[in-house]
Amino acid sequence: MTSKFYITTPIYYVNASAHIGHSYTTIAADTLARYNRNLLGKDKVRFLTGTDEHGQKIQRAAEKEGLSPQQFTDKIVPTFKNLWAKLDISYDDFIRTTEERHIRAVQRVLEILHAKNEIYAAQYEGWYCIPCETFWTEMQLVENACPDCKRPVEKIQESNYFFKISAYQDWLIDYLKSHLDFIRPASRHEEVCRFLELNKLTDLCISRPQERLGWGIPFSFSPEHVTYVWFDALINYISAVGSFDDKGRYVSEWWGDDVKVVHLIGKDILRQHAVYWPIILKALGIRMPDTVFAHGWWMLGEDKMSKSRGNVVSPLEMVDKFGVDVYRYFLLRDVPFGLDGNFSEDALIKRFNSDLANDLGNLVYRTLTMIEKYYQGNVPQGEFKAADAQAEAIGVKIAHLGHRLASNLGAGDYNFSLALESIWELINMANKYVEDSKPWNLSKEGKTEELRNFILVLVGVIRKVSAAIAPFMPQAAVSIKEQIGQNEIKKGNPLFPRIEIKKV
Repeated sequence: MTSKFYITTPIYYVNASAHIGHSYTTIAADTLARYNRNLLGKDKVRFLTGTDEHGQKIQRAAEKEGLSPQQFTDKIVPTFKNLWAKLDISYDDFIRTTEERHIRAVQRVLEILHAKNEIYAAQYEGWYCIPCETFWTEMQLVENACPDCKRPVEKIQESNYFFKISAYQDWLIDYLKSHLDFIRPASRHEEVCRFLELNKLTDLCISRPQERLGWGIPFSFSPEHVTYVWFDALINYISAVGSFDDKGRYVSEWWGDDVKVVHLIGKDILRQHAVYWPIILKALGIRMPDTVFAHGWWMLGEDKMSKSRGNVVSPLEMVDKFGVDVYRYFLLRDVPFGLDGNFSEDALIKRFNSDLANDLGNLVYRTLTMIEKYYQGNVPQGEFKAADAQAEAIGVKIAHLGHRLASNLGAGDYNFSLALESIWELINMANKYVEDSKPWNLSKEGKTEELRNFILVLVGVIRKVSAAIAPFMPQAAVSIKEQIGQNEIKKGNPLFPRIEIKKV
């Protein structure tokens, strides 16, 4: 039984500003962090995000702007932090790979692996992709280009250090087959297993010569080499929450057996997290994370959004246009986590008008209006009694909602869409109850006890919904809680005024 929860996003590469893909992963991680804080307690949850700041792409981007790499990264990092503040991201720690704590950890990892003969020096000749910062063999090229990004490669010959990942292939296959929740969703687990069964792993080049690439973490035992950016980046998950003792043992309160460790990533970096990372941990004698969850991409039409294609959607623009909670809700509700989604403002507006304006916003506003009208703004006190079948069904739904959320957010598939759907089932039941009960008739006929019970049902629903949506839409949850009050309502404007499409 785990009593703590450690959730991470990837550390984001700072060669350009953040886009919707970055915000998607971070909002999902924030939702899980908030949910688990409510469940386990604030001090039992650790949420890590950060920035990846080394490598050739950074060096070249800095040169293009006439800045040093450190100056360049110092300029870009605040744009990520500002976006996370705008999106109401409640991270506990923000790690930069240029920080001393991370540099020390990476160098210590390299020293430990070197002492264990897990890494070795060798001459290398092959093809190098600068955008991916990856070496490829002649056989791996596709039409003489990088098999991942399809861009040109350069022929390089140099002396480097290699990590013996090939020695761990059989172990990793066995581990994945016996730990089906390690990679989620299931389709990604199958993808990695198939890759390992069909391909022979080659040892991973984990260094770059200083003379070719000066911007990286130097090897302490070979100062003429710097660390390969992907090896450097993966270490952040442990460098942020622990350290190595004199005997090379990793010590951390956030990586013990009592902690559930979850990495959220995009599917494009699955191989690094599902192959390189577990092998690094195994070689270091460190336990595995519980789950690596690789979600899908957001597409524009038929194309994946990416900085290189120049077809990115700005999260800041969407938040300024529609509001932070609307943006968060759309990303988590519209597509099951793990599948690809198609982003459009039309789809966002449709979801806004249907779910937020018509359903949630309408329920809250009409309930507050009735309390204002029938009870002079004072919330009737007491627990509602299930006076009819609808009220009874709503009471059962309220009682079971926590279990539904736990099955969708506490298990390995993190189905945000289904969790929200279960909340909206309760909202829709309450709205139908209003239409069927006709409270205006109860008032006219002087049925005071029936009217009181009716209002108490709606108040119970709204309070439950306010708590349930808090991880997804924190600002809306606070606003609803403040408006419904304990004894007296504070009715404001409608939470989500309907959007007329012609105005956008």
